[in-house]
Amino acid sequence: MQSKGSCNQGDEAMLERQWAAAAARADWRGGGGSNEFVNLSDILSFFSRYIISILVCALVGIAGASLYLATSVPIFTARTQILIEPKLPQFMQQQMIEVHLSLDTAQIESQLALLRSQKIAMMVIDELDLAHNPAFVDAGGLRLRERLEKLRSLITGAPYIPDTARSDGASDDGLTPEQKAAEVFAGNLDVQRVGVSYAIDIHFKSPNPALAARIANATADAFVREQMENRAVSAREGVAWLEKRIDEAGAQMNKATQIAQEFRATYDYRVDRPEEAAADAARADAPTLEQLEVAAETYRKMYESLLAAYTSAVNQQPFLIANSRVITPAVQPTVQSHPRKRLTLIFGAFAGLMLGVGVAFVRHSLDRTLHTPRQIGEELGLVCTGELPYSGLHKAAGLCEEVIRHPHSPFSTSLRGARAVISLADTGKTRLCIGVTAALPGRVKSAVAGNLAALHAASGMPTLLIDLDSQSTLTRAVQGSLSRIDTKQEAAGAHAATAAIRTVSPAGFDFMPNEERGAASLALPVNMQDLLKTLDRYKVIVVDLPAYEQGADGLLVCPLLDGVMVVAERGGTPLDSLADLARTLRIANAPILGVLLAHRRRFPRLRMRRSSSVGRPPFRPA
Repeated sequence: MQSKGSCNQGDEAMLERQWAAAAARADWRGGGGSNEFVNLSDILSFFSRYIISILVCALVGIAGASLYLATSVPIFTARTQILIEPKLPQFMQQQMIEVHLSLDTAQIESQLALLRSQKIAMMVIDELDLAHNPAFVDAGGLRLRERLEKLRSLITGAPYIPDTARSDGASDDGLTPEQKAAEVFAGNLDVQRVGVSYAIDIHFKSPNPALAARIANATADAFVREQMENRAVSAREGVAWLEKRIDEAGAQMNKATQIAQEFRATYDYRVDRPEEAAADAARADAPTLEQLEVAAETYRKMYESLLAAYTSAVNQQPFLIANSRVITPAVQPTVQSHPRKRLTLIFGAFAGLMLGVGVAFVRHSLDRTLHTPRQIGEELGLVCTGELPYSGLHKAAGLCEEVIRHPHSPFSTSLRGARAVISLADTGKTRLCIGVTAALPGRVKSAVAGNLAALHAASGMPTLLIDLDSQSTLTRAVQGSLSRIDTKQEAAGAHAATAAIRTVSPAGFDFMPNEERGAASLALPVNMQDLLKTLDRYKVIVVDLPAYEQGADGLLVCPLLDGVMVVAERGGTPLDSLADLARTLRIANAPILGVLLAHRRRFPRLRMRRSSSVGRPPFRPA
């Protein structure tokens, strides 16, 4: 007993050394555990996994943008341009350029504020009677209810009738028609300076292109007219002030001249006046004739200056001109400016892509299924022994002949690489027992087991495939091809279960179903151990084990095997179930050869069902 135990320990040590070498070679398969958090392969894998949902969200975004365009009212923008002629003071023309720029900016901003003012808006509204124009008042855009009604009319083909204005002359928010029109005018008017020039662009948006051009031109005309009226009012006020000042200056001039003349008439020009010497001394601080004459002359000059200014103002008043003029009148636009179809569709597609990426990221964060070989190494501590493409799996499931019919297919090549890894588990025994299991039941596990047995049989080694899975497709597939099965005669004294062994002629291996139940079942370690003692003529024994979710009792025979290959489906096997399976195998001291990652069909196809005996290609062994 001691020698036998030491022999088993030596075999296990040899297996660990060989498998460590295999793990070192398989680092590129994901067992190395890359230190990078996210690499290019992860990004490509993420997009390849969720590309369908991302594209669907992009299509939804384009559809939403299309519905928005279909239910939106086309908006036309008319443009007119005016030029401001700055009037800089004379003393400012000799200053620095920065002063000119700051003054120009202030003047232009003042003109822009005037264009946006309510005074200009009311002038245009009164001139064009926009307050009672439904095409103007209802240009504020469609609400959600109106968009839904318009969409329904587009689907049903019924004419769309928009809501009309209230008959009482007031809007729903209590505003008068003039106030409502002023709000619509301010919302659709856009005034901008052209670069650093003195030109100003006036844009106005409206569903009616002709109305948009009329309002844009009326706005420019109202701006110029307001400046003319303002200058005219200023000129009239200046003339009235000059008239008042002329009257005051004339009255003062007449009074001063009269005083000087009266003083001159009453003054005594005789030389000898001794009796008046004392009186003259008493009147020394009284105004003299010279002073009175100078005051009268001053008032006369003031009067003449005011009269000259009045004459100039009266002469220039008919020739008042504004300091702005229209240089580009608005014309009726022919192409809608809003909504922009191409830009809206691009934005819808981009928003849909961003939504799709966000949804995909949420799904990726919540997804706990196996997708990449890297997860096998990082989260399970196992090695990915290969990746099986889906092409071949749907053919191989239950047939066990894919590696024989198509030896150079991607499926056969990948499975041949997995067999090379399994060969490293050779412990020096004359027989190699390999188990195949999975976390979830399915046809892929049975297909791998059957084709793995066929692959060993094709290399000339006597191979036996034992089906221990009650839900396996292997037994049903073999029983459906009775013409390919020959009874195998057993020697006397052999195990009773060996009587059920049949030879699958095309595949070249022997097959034994698990027909016993209860105490005689081969799923029990005692019965399996007795069976293996009678199968010395086989070099390779492949056991199709039950899936982990069918119960851990079906994996009790794993310690009797030389290795267990775990089959997982990409995107279909939960990592938690796979981790529980690996933990169970480690507790049972069953050597895990690795994980074989099988791809799944992403786009199921509808295929015509046909009989297995009709139209089947003839078998040609390799």
